[in-house]
Amino acid sequence: MISIDILLAFIAASALLAFAPGPDNIFVLTQSALSGRKAGILVTLGLCTGLIVHTIAVAAGVAAIFQVSAVAFTALKAVGAAYLLYLAWGAFRAGAEDIEAGESNNLSAFELYRRGIIMNITNPKVAIFFLAFLPQFTNPNAGNVSLQIVSLGAVFMAVAFVCFSLIAILSGFLSQLLRRSPKAQIILNRIAGTVFVALAIKLASSER
Repeated sequence: MISIDILLAFIAASALLAFAPGPDNIFVLTQSALSGRKAGILVTLGLCTGLIVHTIAVAAGVAAIFQVSAVAFTALKAVGAAYLLYLAWGAFRAGAEDIEAGESNNLSAFELYRRGIIMNITNPKVAIFFLAFLPQFTNPNAGNVSLQIVSLGAVFMAVAFVCFSLIAILSGFLSQLLRRSPKAQIILNRIAGTVFVALAIKLASSER
C-alpha cells in the first residue's frame, strides 16, 4: 500500500532523527559506555517495544480523524505542523548535550529492557511526535490508513533498533567523539532541525 519512494523517504527521515542527539539515544550511548554493549541493546529493545503502544494509539486516532471531518483534519495538521516547528526551533538552538552519566548500576537484563519500555511509553512527546510524523507518509487513496500507520510504525521501530544498536555497539568510539567534538552534536541537531521544518511544510500542505 505504501509506495517505494515514500517508504525510502520515510526510512531516511527516521534514520536521521534516530541519530540526532536526544534523550533516548544519549541514554543508550551512556548506558552502553558504562555497562557494555549488551546493556545498550537491551535498553534499545525496550524503547522500540514502547513504540508499539504509540503506533497503535496513532493508528486508531488518525483513522478516526480522517473519517470525522475536514475541520478535524485541518486542526490536526495545524497542531502537528506547529509541534514539528517547535522541535525544529529547539534543534536549531540546541548546543552539545552533556553525555556524562551517573554511576553505573548492575541492572538485570529484564530491568534494562523494562526501563527502556517505561522511558518510552511514559514520554508524551513521543506520542505527539508520532501523531505529527507518521500520518504525513500515508495516503487515504492507497488503502486503509490504520494499516499504513501500523506498517510505518513497524518500519520506524526497525530503523530505530538498527540505529540505536549501532550506537550501542560503537558506544566507546561515539562517546569519545561527542565528548571531544561538541560541533558534531551541533551539526546533527541542525540536520534534525532541517528535517523537522521540511516535515512541517509537508504536513501543512497535505490534503485530506
